[in-house]
Amino acid sequence: MKKGRILIFQKTIWEFYRKNKRDFPWRQTTDPYKILVSEVMLQQTQTDRVVRYYHTWLRRFPTIESLAKASFKQIYPCWMGLGYNRRAMALQKAAQKAISEYHGTLPKDVKLLEEFPGIGPYTAKAISSFAYNIPTACIETNIRRVFIHEFFPLRRTSGQARKITDERILKIAEQVIDRNNPREWNWALMDYGAYLKNQIENPNRRHKNYTVQSKFEGSLRQIRGAMLRILSAKPTTQKELLEKINKLTLQHPDRIKKVIVDLEKEHLIICNRSLYSLN
Repeated sequence: MKKGRILIFQKTIWEFYRKNKRDFPWRQTTDPYKILVSEVMLQQTQTDRVVRYYHTWLRRFPTIESLAKASFKQIYPCWMGLGYNRRAMALQKAAQKAISEYHGTLPKDVKLLEEFPGIGPYTAKAISSFAYNIPTACIETNIRRVFIHEFFPLRRTSGQARKITDERILKIAEQVIDRNNPREWNWALMDYGAYLKNQIENPNRRHKNYTVQSKFEGSLRQIRGAMLRILSAKPTTQKELLEKINKLTLQHPDRIKKVIVDLEKEHLIICNRSLYSLN
C-alpha cells in the first residue's frame, strides 16, 4: 500500500478518536490479568453490559491468584446473567495455567497466549497490544467493520462477488498499524467501528464468515442458563430440575437431560447422593 494512503487512513482514525474516544475501566489499566478478564467478558457481549460485571468480578477476584483458587460455585454468582458460562471456567483455567507455568502473570508472546484456555487469536493479540503495548494487528467485530468499509467498497458487479476474509483484512491492518502507539490505535479502530455501526449498513455482512446469532429462546443455551441459576440457589434432584426447567423454557425433557450430561462433562455441575449442585 502506498504511504500516502496509509497516512490518510491513520489521520482519519486518529482525528475521530481524539473527538469521540470512549472510556472503559479496562482502558485505565495495563494489568494483564484485568485485560484478560475484560476481553473474555467482551466475547459476544456488549460493552455496556460488561462494565458492571467487570467491577463485580474484580472486587471478588482482584488477583489472578484469587481466581485460580476459586470453585465454580464461587465464580458463577459473579458471572450469572452474562451468558456463555463456559467462558468463566475457561478464565479460571487460564489463571491456573498462569500460576503453574508463568509465575502468576501472562506472557507477551501471542503464540504462547493462544495456548491458554479460552484465549483465541484475537484475545491473544488484544492482551499483547493492550497490556504490553506491542504492535499487534487485531481483528474483532468493530475493527473488521472499519477495514471492510474503508478498503473493500461495495461494488455492483455481475456474478458472485469474492467474499472478504480476515486474512485479506490482516494484510492491510499490519501495514497501517501505528507502531508508536499500538494500544490506543486499536482502541481508536474499535471506537470508529462502533460509530459506523449506527451510521451505515453493516459492512460485516460482506465477510466470508458472517453469520446471524441463533435465537436464545428455545436453544440449549437457554436451558443451560436456567439450570445454572437454579443450582446456584440450592442442590436439586433431577426430577425437580426437569420440572422447573420445563416450566421456565417449555423445552422437552430429553433436551434438558442432554444439558445435564453436558454440564457434568464440563465439570460445571456435580451429582452427589442424587442431588445436583454447582461444582
